[in-house]
Amino acid sequence: MPATDPGSEGVPRSAKPGAHSRPKRFGFSRVSREEKTRRVRGVFDSVADRYDLMNDLMSLGAHRLWKRFALARTGLRPGGVALDVAGGTGDLAIGMGRQVGSRGRVLLTDINPAMLRVGRSRLLDAGAWGNTRALRADATALPFGAGLFDCVTIGFGLRNVTGKPAALKSMARVVKPGGRLLVLEFSRPALKFIRPAYDWYSFAVIPALGRMVAGDAESYRYLVESIRVHPDQETLAEMMREAGFENVRWHNLSGGVVALHIGFRY
Repeated sequence: MPATDPGSEGVPRSAKPGAHSRPKRFGFSRVSREEKTRRVRGVFDSVADRYDLMNDLMSLGAHRLWKRFALARTGLRPGGVALDVAGGTGDLAIGMGRQVGSRGRVLLTDINPAMLRVGRSRLLDAGAWGNTRALRADATALPFGAGLFDCVTIGFGLRNVTGKPAALKSMARVVKPGGRLLVLEFSRPALKFIRPAYDWYSFAVIPALGRMVAGDAESYRYLVESIRVHPDQETLAEMMREAGFENVRWHNLSGGVVALHIGFRY
């Protein structure tokens, strides 16, 4: 069942002429780029402090298994260098920090200050501050040199990015030759018979939980809608190929409710 994770917002440096004026998806609505940026920031400002608790409640703990599955496929070794984009409260960053060890380095980035504040606290609580750092960064214009990272991850964040193609290209630029990108995100259930129950749970139960636990039903209604308008498995795989990744494949998790896409740079 659905969990929610933070995403990144921002305007790519190399946006095409007219891109700023095109309507963008905010859930089922279409708004300006600037309005979407403002609204998404408002969503995560609102949910940051109850974010981890809500993930556990909404997914019945399954988000931990999905992230564990992703971490098992980072290919990281001791001494490696990794980047977690739109990483919010830092689950993937903490896991990768353990994989690269004291000789390695992990960077956790997010565009939202409230989520980043919670993420920094979690890194400290987990004892991960020795090899892991957190900084504010826009997924569409990552402030790093080319070819720096053995592995880049983005978990449940890509669907909230205004310029998804720009974000994928930005991530491709910073991956080392031979390195990889992991995109863990909600997708289209492969089993048609589960879709009615999935829809009912998403639109009836999750906003109600958001109201009771976080005092904010609307933010969780948006997060559910954002899942429905996110590219399906094959569409996202093709977007990754267009961004410069090769040998792109995906694994359906929980019947395709979530998918892990993996792409390589050569």
